[in-house]
Amino acid sequence: MHGDFGHVEEGSLGRVADIQLLRRLLPFLNPWKHLLAAAVVLSIVLTVLDLALPYITKETIDRYIVPNREDACAGISDGIRRLAVDPSRAGAADILRRHPDIWVAEGDRACVAFDRLGELSTEETRVLRGADLSGVARMSLLFLGLILLDFLFNFLQQFTMEVAAQRIMHDLRMTLMDHLMSLGMAFFNRNPVGRLVTRVTSDIQNMDELFTSVVVFVFKDVFLLTGIALMLLVIQWKLALISFAVLPLVVYISIRFSRRAREAFRTLRVKTAEINSRFSETVSGIRVIQLFRSEAAQYRRFARINHEYYEAGMQQLHVFALFMPAIEVLGMTATALIVFSGGRDVLSGWITIGELVAFLSYIKMFFRPIRDIAEKYNILQNAMSSAERLFQILDTHEGKLDTQGIRLERPIERIDFDGVWFAYQPDEWVLKDVSFSLPKGRVLAVVGATGSGKTTLIHLLVRLYEPHSGTIRINGMPLQQWSPESVRRRIALVSQDPFLFSESLRKNLLHGIEPIPDERLWDILDAAQCRTLAENLPHGLDTVLSEGGLSISSGERQLLSIARAFARNADLIILDEATSYVDAHTEKRIQTAIENLLKDRTAIVIAHRLATARSADHILVMGAGRIIEEGNHETLMAKEGVYYRMHQIGED
Repeated sequence: MHGDFGHVEEGSLGRVADIQLLRRLLPFLNPWKHLLAAAVVLSIVLTVLDLALPYITKETIDRYIVPNREDACAGISDGIRRLAVDPSRAGAADILRRHPDIWVAEGDRACVAFDRLGELSTEETRVLRGADLSGVARMSLLFLGLILLDFLFNFLQQFTMEVAAQRIMHDLRMTLMDHLMSLGMAFFNRNPVGRLVTRVTSDIQNMDELFTSVVVFVFKDVFLLTGIALMLLVIQWKLALISFAVLPLVVYISIRFSRRAREAFRTLRVKTAEINSRFSETVSGIRVIQLFRSEAAQYRRFARINHEYYEAGMQQLHVFALFMPAIEVLGMTATALIVFSGGRDVLSGWITIGELVAFLSYIKMFFRPIRDIAEKYNILQNAMSSAERLFQILDTHEGKLDTQGIRLERPIERIDFDGVWFAYQPDEWVLKDVSFSLPKGRVLAVVGATGSGKTTLIHLLVRLYEPHSGTIRINGMPLQQWSPESVRRRIALVSQDPFLFSESLRKNLLHGIEPIPDERLWDILDAAQCRTLAENLPHGLDTVLSEGGLSISSGERQLLSIARAFARNADLIILDEATSYVDAHTEKRIQTAIENLLKDRTAIVIAHRLATARSADHILVMGAGRIIEEGNHETLMAKEGVYYRMHQIGED
């Protein structure tokens, strides 16, 4: 049999805008938009809480710790900062009488100079500043309450976002799996298992990080940046403009970073898929590798790919090793400018100490979301590289069948091939003008040399591939007009190398069909000559087989494959006879099982043993993609042509 030779390397992608990829993700977000909206609302609440904390600090300092001169004893214009004291407060009058030189009267209040408070004892100071201490306590409780609220809303946001992300990823993974299952064999011949595993696992996980770490948190960071900028302008617009002086450099560095990061992440995604593919292929062929002592060669091939992945990772690290410190330096530069200018303004009396402290807190907060956005951009670029690869698969329709069509409700009465041509590779024809008919209840054997196109006939009949020209008909109607599901439901395939899933024996026998009673299953196992095999398994029908059925022999796998065909009770049996060697006893059991399976059934047998073809009603002899002889055994032997010579060679 010919096929698509080898895997194709994963091609480089053209430049795809992030906004285009995000727009394509919207259908997966829409079912869970209520959760995303809730997370955004919670982000706004968290932004307000974060902005409130420095402002509370400012108010605490300016009102209660170091009150502004305009707020206390404003009627005294001697330039001395004073503390307003209510003489009716317990103990205050006695203190004022003992120290008459430290205060002056303003209405019903006593205004004590701050620089004279040092002359009082600690207890006397506590009495005079009792109102301030109460205010500090109230503001501290408010601060603590906001922190608790921040914790609560952070928890709610994280939980909401995780739930939404998990559901989105579940839908995306199922969509990808459904699409992969619908693609034709040509796609899987060109894409190694490891590459597809990478798409369904790590690439989907990267998308999960996009939604849990980027989407809503970017909203939060944008809200926070906007809010901080407004607060800075409200507190002191001149200082705000000084701190904004570094922003052009931040924008320039971010643009340079984004361009280099995208390519680094693209390379990483490709190399990850190559590593998975190479490792999967090595593990699958480990027996051959060890038998031919090629461990060293396989190690070198893996080492080369692994080193390429290392170099791509180092390229990514170089980008971030430059970007993150640069943002930190710019943030510290802005802080230094504020300390210099703000400190001078405090000394000049233009701003209060509380305003400077709040300003420094806001500046520190201002560069935190910028740094966070850079980190989230890291995740975004990784996710966008994964999204490109995911949508590359979702945009592939190679060999995808139209699932629509007329349901085949009645039994298969007749199969016709009419002038069928097919090639796996352009202009390399595997089938050339093949025509034959198979009525109900007849057994058709197909023989020929390896590569003559025998198995390809089966691939076309079950629509793993589509013919390039000619027509295949079932019950007189073109195969493409029947729904693939209804046609395949009426066909049972016994392949050369039966594949068994890592499930129980029962589930392997009933794969793709409705459950049937155990009594019927044991009858099937009897007919397929493998009842003894099932009885000897540790848990009988419920014994879980290893992946591919490697825990049992190849002959036993063939018998179970025949039993699986029995269980389907199909109209058409397709038997691609195994070429692997089995012992004489197992060979006899397989032959008996095949005879039982083909009895009174329509069948196509790809015969590698001429003894199997001998009993067929009609035999096709294939050569170089064409039917070179046909007839029953006696007719073909009488012709003394290709079939006769094959038979003579077989006897020799």
